[in-house]
Amino acid sequence: MRILLLTQWFQPEPTSKGLPFAKALAGRGHYVEVLTGFPNYPGGKLYPGYRVRPWQQEIMEGIPVNRVALYPSHDRSGLRRMANYLSFALAALTLGPWLVSRPEIIHVYNLVTLIPAALLLRWIFRAKVLLDVQDLWPESVINSGMLNNRLLHRILTAGSIWAYRQADWITVQSPGFQRALIQRGVSSDRIEVIYNWCNEAEQRRAPRDGALAQQLGLDGRFNVLFAGTMGVMQGLDTVLEAARLCHGRVPQAQFVLIGGGVERDRLEAKATAMGLTNVRFLPRQPPDGIGRFYALADALLVHLKDDPLFQITIPSKTQAYLYMGKPIIMAVRGDAAELVQQAGAGLMCAPEDPVALTDAVACLAAMAPEERERLGRSGAEFYARNLSMEAGVDRFERRMQQIVHCPGPRR
Repeated sequence: MRILLLTQWFQPEPTSKGLPFAKALAGRGHYVEVLTGFPNYPGGKLYPGYRVRPWQQEIMEGIPVNRVALYPSHDRSGLRRMANYLSFALAALTLGPWLVSRPEIIHVYNLVTLIPAALLLRWIFRAKVLLDVQDLWPESVINSGMLNNRLLHRILTAGSIWAYRQADWITVQSPGFQRALIQRGVSSDRIEVIYNWCNEAEQRRAPRDGALAQQLGLDGRFNVLFAGTMGVMQGLDTVLEAARLCHGRVPQAQFVLIGGGVERDRLEAKATAMGLTNVRFLPRQPPDGIGRFYALADALLVHLKDDPLFQITIPSKTQAYLYMGKPIIMAVRGDAAELVQQAGAGLMCAPEDPVALTDAVACLAAMAPEERERLGRSGAEFYARNLSMEAGVDRFERRMQQIVHCPGPRR
């Protein structure tokens, strides 16, 4: 097959459906090409060695990558974030047909804003379109606080429903997403659940480094680690409140927050103002180095706001945590919690509930080390069987082949 990956994010940005996915498909004998933007996620600043220009073509580990202009931004401004999405969508629409070679199938990663470009490419090249849904629109935009105008809400809602109905096939990250799209009128016979995997090529397990633990102030503590974006949707004020409660209940507990994001500076200032000595903020780590930090954790934390949308969302760190083989505290309701429960890999607690989070930390801290090891091992084994990259790529490849060889549109 000739496969085009149409995605706003690609390496060196952190994304598991980027270069590793492209290389895995190419390794199975397919021609894979990429249409993407200039790397600026998650900080909203261009990566070293790049500058915005109309287009740029490069080869990354054998994969042809076409980059088109966009407005780099990832801050709290809804206007600038929409400019980020729409500028890339417009550039992909106008420049993409001139840059890419003829595909048989177009894998559109997540954004409904990319559907117009995908439809134009489908029309020009007689290709098929597979939309890989990771965030439900318009909910993900509205719930982020980026958009507060009711008229724009209605326009975005109508546009999103139209976009979902245009794809030849849709893959979703959870059963809840599948149900939601069916309720919007998307035919159930062209939606498939394919769980995400983590970036196994970079996020390698590592042995515990005692010197690093001592250097970072993690030695001799029960370390609950959160790694990833610190944004509005993560609701991490709850973690600070739980840290305050742990002072008295679980004095050995310490929360370690690794990463960046629009909320990080505010959270760090708030922790200082609260006088919290059991919260540590560490800078974002490269994917190939994060395993050293996971190895120092006694438990890994997933937390999102208590919103109905997140009941059908499986945060990407869920797969990474399972792969790393550490006990998980899952402070998310719905599909993600059910996945961790099915894996037998940790404890569930209510989101945005500092008392519930403190209870979960206390419960894990009271367990024997052997019991915590059993939880982590169970999660890693579940990941290998059901969520690994090999299993996911197998399913994508089979589905793409079926779509390509299916005559006519399936919309």
